[in-house]
Amino acid sequence: MVKAIVGANWGDEGKGKITDMLAQDSDIVVRFQGGANAGHTIINDYGKFALHTLPSGVFNDNTVSIIGNGVALNIPVLFDEIKSIEDRGVPAPKILVSDRAQIVMPYHILFDQYEEERLGGKSFGSTKSGIAPFYSDKYAKIGFQVSELFDEEYLREKIANVCEQKNVLLEHLYHKPAIDEEELFQTLMEYKKMVEPYVCDVSTYLANAIKEGKDILLEGQLGTLKDPDHGIYPMVTSSSTLAAYGAIGAGIPPYEIKKVITVVKAYSSAVGAGVFVSEIFGEEADELRRRGGDGGEFGATTGRPRRMGWFDIPASKYGCRLQGATDVAFTVLDVLGYLDEIPVCVGYEIDGKVTTDFPTTRQLEKAKPVLEVLPGWKSDIRGITKYEDLPENCRKYIEFVEERLGYPITLISNGPGRNEIIYRGFEK
Repeated sequence: MVKAIVGANWGDEGKGKITDMLAQDSDIVVRFQGGANAGHTIINDYGKFALHTLPSGVFNDNTVSIIGNGVALNIPVLFDEIKSIEDRGVPAPKILVSDRAQIVMPYHILFDQYEEERLGGKSFGSTKSGIAPFYSDKYAKIGFQVSELFDEEYLREKIANVCEQKNVLLEHLYHKPAIDEEELFQTLMEYKKMVEPYVCDVSTYLANAIKEGKDILLEGQLGTLKDPDHGIYPMVTSSSTLAAYGAIGAGIPPYEIKKVITVVKAYSSAVGAGVFVSEIFGEEADELRRRGGDGGEFGATTGRPRRMGWFDIPASKYGCRLQGATDVAFTVLDVLGYLDEIPVCVGYEIDGKVTTDFPTTRQLEKAKPVLEVLPGWKSDIRGITKYEDLPENCRKYIEFVEERLGYPITLISNGPGRNEIIYRGFEK
């Protein structure tokens, strides 16, 4: 069976933990989009890790971890990451890289930095990982596929054509040094050496795995609200964050995706710029940020403090709908145990009217949160494994959210560890 694990909101929902947990029962885990611009924090028997490109299945000996064709592949970052987990005692993971994946080039990262500098105060809050320039080139058809590393004559010709265009921008728009063609070619030859043992026709490999009845997990990065079509455009990422794209980014038919596990946080958080209706500030936000996650709410890639907010029903309902949620995984619920009362954003007031639908960005910028306050449960729920053992007010909070979302909450995470999870009607 093919399952997808995706985020409902701005990213940072706790997908890494859920993927790591479900990967224990999976034969294959596939990253299908995004690059090293966001990370998944995972805590298991080996320790605490922030993964950026590696799929979250790398901690399981019997799982094959795949970098799909939809991923922005930064080859040295991937190999540094493999080395870093092996240095900490994790057995060498079984990794395959799609021959159709495209490569984040050294100049993509430079262009990302230069453009953010040029925009100054109007920047997009990029992680400067080269992602927007990478996807721009992919769709402008001047990107480099992994398979092209193995045709040196063609590669030299392509480098010359691409540098002609890039160097005009570097000289006249950014006033920066030009790209040296020979140096770039030699860099790509080093990339080829690194990646060669792992290159695979992934779509054929997955087609055979599906025929054999293997369990396959598709792992997304970020969440619905960062999708370039359906998110808070233009403060979005550059690849689709939706489960539907999992079929494209892995190379399988869409009807093979049987389950979509959509991860939703018990409160809201976001890294980076963009409208965030339920956002809170000051001491209230600092307290939630300190208690959140494991060791606080800070970006797994950037280390930036996450912006904090209360649970947002309109955003989460919209996020689940766009993902096609069959199951909702409700995470970091244990963090809220310190609160006497828990506000929930149940609607948006826009131009004097209240809506529970999630509007386009310009409308969203005018929205004020409509809050409903629920009683807290004032206790530590970590370690509880049965739903009925949760405090009554905790169950009421979950059931309130579930009813407003309209999607079943079948997994409840009540701690950062792999096994701190409550199954509530979830079918593996």
